[in-house]
Amino acid sequence: MDWVKPKKGLGQHFLRDKSIAEKIAGSLSGDGCSSVLEVGPGMGILTGFLLKRQFPDFRVIEIDSESVSYLRDAYPGQINIIEGDILAFDIRSSFEGKVAIIGNFPYNISSQIFFRVLENRDIIAEVCGMLQKEVAQRICSKPGSKVYGILSVLLQAYYSASYLFSVPAGVFSPPPKVMSGVVRLTRNNREHLDCDEELFLRVVKGCFNQRRKTLRNSVRAAFNIKSEDNHILQLRPEQLSVDQFVDLTNWIEGNLESSE
Repeated sequence: MDWVKPKKGLGQHFLRDKSIAEKIAGSLSGDGCSSVLEVGPGMGILTGFLLKRQFPDFRVIEIDSESVSYLRDAYPGQINIIEGDILAFDIRSSFEGKVAIIGNFPYNISSQIFFRVLENRDIIAEVCGMLQKEVAQRICSKPGSKVYGILSVLLQAYYSASYLFSVPAGVFSPPPKVMSGVVRLTRNNREHLDCDEELFLRVVKGCFNQRRKTLRNSVRAAFNIKSEDNHILQLRPEQLSVDQFVDLTNWIEGNLESSE
C-alpha cells in the first residue's frame, strides 16, 4: 500500500517513511507471543509491514473512526480492527497467551500506555514502540542519568529496555516539533519484587517527587519513619538501581511509625 496524505482532523503525526516503518516492524521479535497488537495504526504504513510478518493472531486498535474506515478500505478482510481506546481496552480478557505490543504511540499518552503495560506485565511479553525521544531515553536510562526517573525504575523492574534508534521529525506528516525514538522492552524473569509492590510504587514516586534532594529529605516528606539510620538516604533517587529501591522499600516498611 502506498502512503497517502492523512485526512485533516486525525490529530496524529503520521509516519511516511517506508524504510523506517519496515525497520520498526522488523524490530519486534514476537518470540513466545501468541498475539501481536498494533496500537494507533493511523494510515497503516506500519501495519503493512507487520502483515508481511504473518503473525498467527495480529490485531490493531485505533480510536479514530476515519482511520478505522481507511484501514478497512486499504486492507479489506486482512486485519482484525478493534475500534477503541488502548487506555480503556481490556487486554487481559481479550487475548489468550502472551502478547506483543507495537506502534507509533501518540506522544500525549505514551507514558500512560507504558503504565498499562505494567498493569498487564504478566501477559505482555514484548513492547516495541516509537515515541517522543525524550520519553524513549528516559525509559531506557540507567541509574546516574539525569533523565532516569519513575518510568525508568518501574519498567526496568520487569523488563529489559533497549533504545534502538532515533527518528527525525521530517519523516512525519505533519512534522512534530521534537525527535522520536524507538524502544524495545522484553519481559525479564522477575515475576514479583522481593518487597511489598504497592509500597515500592509509593517509594519510587515519593523519592522522585523531590529528585533534586537526597533520599533523606524525600523519604522524610513521604513517610513517617522511626529511624533515618541508613546510609542509602545520603543518595539521590536517580542514583538507585531497581534492587536498591527494593531494599529501600523493605527498610521503610520496617521503619514505618504505627498509625495507631
